[in-house]
Amino acid sequence: MAYNVKKYVLHNITSSIKLNFEKELNPEQIEVVTYPGGPMLVLAGAGTGKTRTVTYRVAHLINSGVNPQNILLLTFTNKAAREMMRRVELLIGRNIQELSGGTFHHIGNMVLRKHCQLLGYNQGFSILDREDSKELLEICISEIGKKNKLIPKGSVLADINSLVKNTEKTVEEVLLFRFPHFLNIAEEIINALLIYETKKKKLNLMDFDDLLTNWKILLIENENIREFYSKKFKHILVDEYQDTNKLQAEIVDIISSINRNIMAVGDDAQSIYSFRGANFENILKFKERYPDAKIFNLTINYRSTPEILYLANNSISNNIRQFQKKLRSVKNTGSLPCLVPLKDAYEQADFVTQRILDFVSDGISLNDIAVLYRSHFQSMELQLELQRRNIPFEIRSGLKFFEQAHIKDILSFLRVLLNPYDELSWKRTLKLIPGIGNITASKIWDNIRISGNPLEAIFESTEIVPKKATENIGHFLELMKILIRDYNTENMIKPSSAIENIMIYGYEEYLYRHYPNAEERIEDINQMARFSMRYKTLEAFTSDMSLQSASGADEQNADESRECVILSTVHQAKGLEWNTVFIIGLNDGRFPSVRALKTDDEEEERRLFYVAVTRAKEELYLCYPESSQEWQGIGFMRSSRFIRELPEGAYEEIKVERPNEIY
Repeated sequence: MAYNVKKYVLHNITSSIKLNFEKELNPEQIEVVTYPGGPMLVLAGAGTGKTRTVTYRVAHLINSGVNPQNILLLTFTNKAAREMMRRVELLIGRNIQELSGGTFHHIGNMVLRKHCQLLGYNQGFSILDREDSKELLEICISEIGKKNKLIPKGSVLADINSLVKNTEKTVEEVLLFRFPHFLNIAEEIINALLIYETKKKKLNLMDFDDLLTNWKILLIENENIREFYSKKFKHILVDEYQDTNKLQAEIVDIISSINRNIMAVGDDAQSIYSFRGANFENILKFKERYPDAKIFNLTINYRSTPEILYLANNSISNNIRQFQKKLRSVKNTGSLPCLVPLKDAYEQADFVTQRILDFVSDGISLNDIAVLYRSHFQSMELQLELQRRNIPFEIRSGLKFFEQAHIKDILSFLRVLLNPYDELSWKRTLKLIPGIGNITASKIWDNIRISGNPLEAIFESTEIVPKKATENIGHFLELMKILIRDYNTENMIKPSSAIENIMIYGYEEYLYRHYPNAEERIEDINQMARFSMRYKTLEAFTSDMSLQSASGADEQNADESRECVILSTVHQAKGLEWNTVFIIGLNDGRFPSVRALKTDDEEEERRLFYVAVTRAKEELYLCYPESSQEWQGIGFMRSSRFIRELPEGAYEEIKVERPNEIY
C-alpha cells in the first residue's frame, strides 16, 4: 500500500516545482543547467558534481516545458541512467517514464526492435551475450578449413571483432595494434569473422556490437528514420563522453543533426580506456565538429584536500593534448601527500599493511582505505602480506593472485613433479593440451595411477591420445622430459627455472590463443617467477603458494558487510573515492607501463595517474620499490616519471626504517 500511495503522490504533484539553484548548485553548475541550448561541452573535473549537474539539467529542461519523450540521456551503465532519472523525478515531483535513458546498447536495441526488418532481420531477433558469441565463433573457426594451432579461441576472436567494429578499423589494423602475434594468420581470422557475420544474419542474431553498428547503418541508409529520431530527440545528453568510441560519437552526431541540442559531459583528463576502443579525439575535437559549441568548466572539487589537488593539477599539466583547467577544493587545508621510496616490493607490502594497521588503531574504518596499482600483478606481495596479518581485503581487479586460472595452471605442473600421484594436477595439465578433454585426460591418469613409476608412465600414454592431439602431446612430453630431468638431476630445481621452461615450451602460446589479455597473464606469471626466486626448493615454494591460496578459500562465504581494504587497478577504481589511498608500484616500466612507453601512450598513462590521485579525499601515499629480483640478479628500478616531474612542495618524502629480513 505504501508503494501505491507514493506513486500516486508522485504522479499528482505539479510539475511546476521551483528548483532552488542557488541553494543546491554552485555558479559553474548553474551556468550549465540553465544554458538555453545548442552544442555544449561540459568539462567536469574529478569530484565536481557531474551527476548532480546532469540531473538538474534534465529537471530544468522538463520544468521549462520540454516533453520528457523529447529527451535522450546516454550513460555508460543502465544503473547510472536509472539513478539520474530517479533523482529528476524527486526534483520535479512527477514521473518521467517517457524519457529515453540508458546505455548506447540499450537505446540501440530499442530502436532496432522497431525497425530491424529494414536491415533484413526478422522481428524478435535474439541478442548474443558474450558466452554465446564465443561459442558461435568457435563453430566458425572449425569451418575455415585450415587447421592451424595458432588460430585464437572464440574469446580472443570476440575481442578482435569488437575492436574492429567499435574503432571502425580493419582486422589487420587491430591485429597490428593489439594482437601482433596473430598477424601471420590475418586471412584465417578474417574468414572466421566473415562466417560469423553470415551465420548471425541467417540465424536472426545480433551481438552487443551489432546493436551499435546496425543502429548507425539504419540511420544512414534510411533518411525518414534518421529524420524521425533527429526531430524526436530535441535534447541529447551524453555522460562520460571521454569514454565514447568512434562509432558512438558518430551515432550521436547523426541524431543531433537537426536540433543540435547536444550536451557532452566528460573530462578529457580522465580518458583512460583506449584499450577498449574509447577515442580520445571525440572530446578533444568536439569543438571542430561543433564550431558554435559553448565550453563549460566544472572545477570546484568537493572530494579532495587542496594539497591532493595541487599535486593532481601539477601532474596533469604536463600533458600537451588537453583542455587546460585547475581543480579547486572547497575543503580545509590537509596534510601533504606522502612519497615513500622502499627497498623492494616486499618492503612496500610491509609498509602499506603496517600503515593500514596504524589507521585502524586510530579509528579509521578499513572500508575507507584503498590500494591502487597499474596492473594486477603488482598486488601479489601485498595480498600475501595482508593474508599473513589477517587484514580483510577485497580484490576489485580480478581474482586473488593465486586463485587465477593461469597461476593455478603453472602450479599444477610443479605439483606433479613433487607428487606424481596428484590426480587433480595431472588432469589440469593434460587438459591444457589442444585435443585432449576430460575423457582422454581420465584415461591417461588411469595409466599413471596404476604405474609403479608415474613420471615414466606419462611417456607410455601416447597411444591413448586421439589423432588430433598427437603433435600437441609431443610438445607436452618434451616439456615434461626437461622438468623431470632437472628435478631428478639436482633434486633442488629452482622454481623460477621450471616456470621459465613451462612458458617456453607451450604455455605462453596457449595464453595468447585462449585469452584476450594474454600479456597481462604473462606478466602475472613473470611476477610469480620473480617471487619464487626467494625460495631454495620447489617444495618450499609450492607449499607456501598452496597455503596462501587455501587461507583465503572461505572468504567467498564471508559476511559481505564486513570491513575490508579495497585492492584495485586504477581502471577499476575510476568513479570511486576513499578517505585514504595508497598508489603502489610507481616505477617507470610499471606505471607508466612498458607497453605505453613503447607505443607513445605516455599522456594516457599520466591521465591514469591523475585518476588514481583524485580518488583520495584526505590521505595520499605514493609508493615505489627501488629494486626488483630479476633473472640476472637484483635490478635497480627508477621512480616513475610522474613522480619526478612533480614540483617541490607537492609532497613530503618519508624515509622508512629497514625491518629485519622476513626470510
